[in-house]
Amino acid sequence: MSMDMDMGAGAVGTASAPDELRLTWAQPEDLLGHELRQAAQDGRDTTAVERRWRAAGGRAAPERAGASPGPADPALRALAEALLDELAAFPSALADREPSGLDAIRAACPEWPAPRPGAAAPASRARLHAGWLGRAVGCVLGKPVEKLPLEGIRAIGRATGNWPPRTWFTARGLPADVAAAHPWNRRSRATSLAETIDGAPEDDDLNYPLLGLLVLRRHGRDFTTADVARLWLDVLPAGRTFTAERVAYRNLLSGLEPPLTACHRNPFREWIGAVIRADVYGWTNPGDPATAAALAHRDARLTHTANGVYGAMFAAAMVARAAAGDGDVHACLRTGLSVVPPASRLAAAVRFGVRVAREGRGGGFDPVVDRLHARYGDHHWVHVLPNAALLTAALTHADGDFSGSVCRAVAGGWDTDSNGATAGSVAGLLAGSPEALGAHWTAPLKNRLATTVAGFDGIGFDELAALTQEASA
Repeated sequence: MSMDMDMGAGAVGTASAPDELRLTWAQPEDLLGHELRQAAQDGRDTTAVERRWRAAGGRAAPERAGASPGPADPALRALAEALLDELAAFPSALADREPSGLDAIRAACPEWPAPRPGAAAPASRARLHAGWLGRAVGCVLGKPVEKLPLEGIRAIGRATGNWPPRTWFTARGLPADVAAAHPWNRRSRATSLAETIDGAPEDDDLNYPLLGLLVLRRHGRDFTTADVARLWLDVLPAGRTFTAERVAYRNLLSGLEPPLTACHRNPFREWIGAVIRADVYGWTNPGDPATAAALAHRDARLTHTANGVYGAMFAAAMVARAAAGDGDVHACLRTGLSVVPPASRLAAAVRFGVRVAREGRGGGFDPVVDRLHARYGDHHWVHVLPNAALLTAALTHADGDFSGSVCRAVAGGWDTDSNGATAGSVAGLLAGSPEALGAHWTAPLKNRLATTVAGFDGIGFDELAALTQEASA
C-alpha cells in the first residue's frame, strides 16, 4: 500500500455533491461489495444477500481505489449496514482450520519453533541498517507502479529498456502512448522515479515500522494490542490509514475495543495491512521467530483476523531468522511457514509460491508470475493471499539476492510497494550491510526518511538501526 492508495480520501467534490467530503474505505456502501467478496472466499453462501443488494441498486467492490461516486441514498446506506451485520453472522466452513487466537494458532502448528532460551545479542547495527534500507528501497521501487495492472508494469519496463527490472523505473524515454495507457501512481511519480527520488518519501510501508519501534520503546515486549491502539490514536493521523487500518481506527473512535476492532464491518481483515507492520518484531528478535511471531500477532489483532494475522506472523518469523544471519532465504521461508497453520489458505499460498518459483528456475520470472495471477486473479490486489504467494516466489526465485528479490517482488504486480518492502527487508538482512545492497539503490535515498510520525521526520536509516538495536535489548 502507499500514501496514495486511497485516491478518494480527503477529496472534496463530486458531480452530485460538490461540498461533500467522501471518505472511502469507511462508508457501509463502499464496504459491502468487499465483504461479499471476502465472504464468498470464506465459503459462505452470499447469494441471497447479494441479490438484495443488487436489487436495491448497490454496486460491486471496485478493483482499484478511487473516489466514491457521491453520497449514498440513506436507505441504501442503512441496507448496507444491515447486510454487513447479517454477513458477519454467517458461519465460515474454514473457521476451524483458520483460528485467530494465538493459543489455537500454536496448537495448529506442529513445527512451531521453540522459544530461544535466555537472552541473546541483538542483530548487528550493520545488518539492521541493511534491513531498514532494504525495506525502503523495495518500497520506493514499487511506489510509481502501484495500482497498475501487470500488463501496464510490463509495458512501462519494456518501453524504457528496464525489463526484467534491474533498477528504478523512469519516465525518461517513455513513449506517450504507453504513458497515457498506463499512468504512474499519481503522487509517487514526483518522489519515486529514478529522476525524482530525493530521500525516501513518506509511505505507510515505512510509517508502520516506526510505530512498531515506538510501541517497543514505550512498552517493551509486554505491550498489548490496546497499547498499539492508544499509540495510533496518539501519533498516527487517521488520514494516513487505509483499508483494514482505517476501519479499525474508526471502530476505536466508535468505542469498540480489540479484537472487535478487527472484525466489525471490516471486509479488509484478511488483506496485507498487518504484514507491513511486522518487520520490526523480527528485527528486534533475531533468531527467535516464536517471539517475533507472537508480538506480530498482538499487533495484527487490532486490525486483522485469520490469514491477515498469519501473514504478519509469517513475515515476522522469516525476518527474525534473517536478522540472525542464520541460514539462507529458503531457511527463512521455512521458518516463516512454521508459525502458520498448515491447513490455512495462507500456508497454501506460501507453498504454491515456493513450488512455482522452483519449477521456474533456470528461466525468467514472468512465467512464474503468470501462474500466480492465474491462481489468485480473483482476489483483490491488496489481499494477503496473492501477495504472500508473490513475495515467497520472488525470494525463492532470486535465491535471496537483494536486487533480484526486490525487482521480482515489484515486477509481479499486485501490492508492489508492500511486497518490495518486505522482500527488501529480508534480502537486506541476509546481505548483512548497507554496502552489500549497492550504491545505485541506496545513494538516492540520501539516508533520509520523510514521515508524519512525530519525532521521526528526516531521520537517517543509520539512526533507525541504532534505535532498533536498543529496542532489541
